[in-house]
Amino acid sequence: MSKNLFLGDEAIAQGALDAGLSGVYAYPGTPSTEITEFIQHSKESVANKVHSEWATNEKTAMEAAVGMSYAGKRALVCMKHVGLNVAADPFMNVAITGANGGIVVVVADDPSMHSSQDEQDSRFFGKFAYIPIFEPSNQQEAYDMTYAAFDFSEKYHTPVMLRVTTRLAHSRAGVERKTIKPQNEMHLDANPKQFILLPILAKQYYEQLLAKQPQLEKESENSLFNTFIDGKDKSMGIITSGIGYNYLMENYIEMPCPYPVLKICQYPLPIEKITHLIDTCDSVLVLEEGYPLIEEQLRGLLNRTGKIKGRLDGTVNRTGELNPNIVGKALGIPQIEGAAIPEIVAPRPPALCTGCPHIDTYNALNEAMLPYGKGKVFSDIGCYTLGALPPYNAIYSALDMGASITMAKGAADAGLLPAVAVIGDSTFTHSGMTSLLDAVYEHTPITVIILDNSTTGMTGGQDSHAFGKIESICLGLGVEKEHVRIIKPLKNRHDENLQIMKEELEYQGVSVIIPTRECIQTLSRRVKANKK
Repeated sequence: MSKNLFLGDEAIAQGALDAGLSGVYAYPGTPSTEITEFIQHSKESVANKVHSEWATNEKTAMEAAVGMSYAGKRALVCMKHVGLNVAADPFMNVAITGANGGIVVVVADDPSMHSSQDEQDSRFFGKFAYIPIFEPSNQQEAYDMTYAAFDFSEKYHTPVMLRVTTRLAHSRAGVERKTIKPQNEMHLDANPKQFILLPILAKQYYEQLLAKQPQLEKESENSLFNTFIDGKDKSMGIITSGIGYNYLMENYIEMPCPYPVLKICQYPLPIEKITHLIDTCDSVLVLEEGYPLIEEQLRGLLNRTGKIKGRLDGTVNRTGELNPNIVGKALGIPQIEGAAIPEIVAPRPPALCTGCPHIDTYNALNEAMLPYGKGKVFSDIGCYTLGALPPYNAIYSALDMGASITMAKGAADAGLLPAVAVIGDSTFTHSGMTSLLDAVYEHTPITVIILDNSTTGMTGGQDSHAFGKIESICLGLGVEKEHVRIIKPLKNRHDENLQIMKEELEYQGVSVIIPTRECIQTLSRRVKANKK
């Protein structure tokens, strides 16, 4: 087959298409967004009618994928690591129901928090759920593992997690494709109660899940993705996983690594391979991107030998990404420190785009809040989170998707008034609607500002499910019509907008203000496209 230059994300997308994919379900989140976008723009995907519309959030994406699996077809679910928190309920439970058509759950972790609130390691979720995990070390493996994971899922009737990290997702390499498989024919599972998790059935299925583990462990022992590379120097053995293997090899471009290396890219852990390495080496260095999942399992609760080295003892940095220099230091290889970055190229903080509608909203909000003091505006996850930075300094929280409204409600319940929530249009439909319903139910005195820029701006301008519907949704949830106010965030409307904000801040109930103006970036793109 042909060889292509793919991002890691694109390799995953192409691997899924070539494996006979029928649908991809996702909510955009860096560094996973490009997987779904690649499928959306693929001619093969369009020709084969592969479902590729964005979901409202990761939970709905996961559940829709399970529905496609129920019908016997192959489904891909894509999200970033914090998105797996949102999808955790169906993720954990589908491990117990098992799969009919293959389900592959791609989770893109973000060590060093390039665009995230934390750097959690999704491998712990996979271990928690007792499902197999594939962790590619390069783009070719990303393609190969995705292609193989659907067969694996159907062989063992289990969902499979494919875990990647930012550097692999967003770097390119040559990828050789395999034979294209047709989509599955629709078929239901022979067990009509497979997906019914009544307690009496769930107990049986959970026992079946546990009984499956020795088979999955045997698969890991024999997997081509888990390889042992012998070395002459047994003073140290190295266990590495995923992209950590690449960082290790970059330290040995001129010569082979002198130490035995066990490369782990498929879980559960291959115990026999690990035992062999530990028994034949004086010490073991663990190099894994993310949390010390492998290292913790090797150490155990009562480890006193000092034989295992890695993140937990400080041999490798405890937080942030790995890189070749960090790995080299852990190996005792002298490193050449880079020159200081000159001021002319020093990093600068992110900022709202010139002409962004959020600027005019924050200017009006800051003025409206002057009589009440600081610390009473709760925000959410999106471009508008930049309102926390100068010159606005307008918001005081950014916890997770949808938290602004519920945090404002809790603060109001505690007596902090006025309490204001700022949330984007896409985030509102992602996970803000139920929060607003809680506030409406209790008639909580909060003011909710839903910033409607008609897109999912932070991740590149994907369509927002809220487009043209926010007012109707708020009314449907029970917000009083006279307290749903639509404003146009423009400088020449400042006084008018300021007056509306003042009125709603004084209202002792739920009020919603919807500043509506298109994102400056999507507007610019649309204008350029229309000129062609």
